[in-house]
Amino acid sequence: MSSTSDQTFEGRTAVISGGSRGIGLAIATALGARGANIVLLAKTDAPHPKLPGTIHTAVEEIEAAGGKATGVVGDLRNEDDVARAVQTAVDTYGGVDICINNASVLNLTATEELPISRFDLMQQVNVRGTFLLTQKCLPYLRKSPSAHVLTLSPPLNMSTEWLGKHPGYMLAKYGMTLAAMGFAAEYADSAVASNCLWPESTIATAAVRNLLGGDEAVAHSRSPQIMADAAVAVLSKDPSQTGRCYLDVEVLAEDGVTDFSIYGGQEPIEYDIFVDPR
Repeated sequence: MSSTSDQTFEGRTAVISGGSRGIGLAIATALGARGANIVLLAKTDAPHPKLPGTIHTAVEEIEAAGGKATGVVGDLRNEDDVARAVQTAVDTYGGVDICINNASVLNLTATEELPISRFDLMQQVNVRGTFLLTQKCLPYLRKSPSAHVLTLSPPLNMSTEWLGKHPGYMLAKYGMTLAAMGFAAEYADSAVASNCLWPESTIATAAVRNLLGGDEAVAHSRSPQIMADAAVAVLSKDPSQTGRCYLDVEVLAEDGVTDFSIYGGQEPIEYDIFVDPR
């Protein structure tokens, strides 16, 4: 078990975009189990035919793990919904200490085949959504003694392979990273840390099953728990640790984890998008 297991987030409040399933839910549950108050902003009010869970089942799961959670049904593209989620955190729990930009749209279609409506959706959710949620949280983050923005986006790998495979998605994910690095620079003197976190491997989620290769892809993917433990480790760091793009295995290795087989996945582990094999 990772040494993150004894970290406490008692009294800290996290606002998370998405979080009704997958990596976002794993992170929310891990923080809630360690004492954090969780506010989820997600669209999934009713069950989806291809995806497990709703915002309501997510709240139940976080509470079952010992956390306090509130779900706000809304769209990250709607400014009023985002403002309502942040205000819910303030009204219910007294403020915002952590902003997690988790919601993201994945589309690996090549440039000539990518409908511009799908390109727009990726930009609206991934880039604009990251900017908007962070913007609405910042007035409260600046009042927190332990403020952190965590964005689930990759290191800026400028190899021609990743620049050229699916530029539409690349722009959307690298835009999230650039925004996060911009926040780190802009608020360097305000004790608001801003970092990115990305998995080295594919993660066993519905998105991987549905979009990246079915059950075979899932079999060679690690559990979402690795990202949950890595997020706990990053969010436990001093606010002076800012402007970093972490891979999950790197931050856990810094935290003393040496055996990643505990997170499952058959060999060979499948490397995630934007990650070069080591």
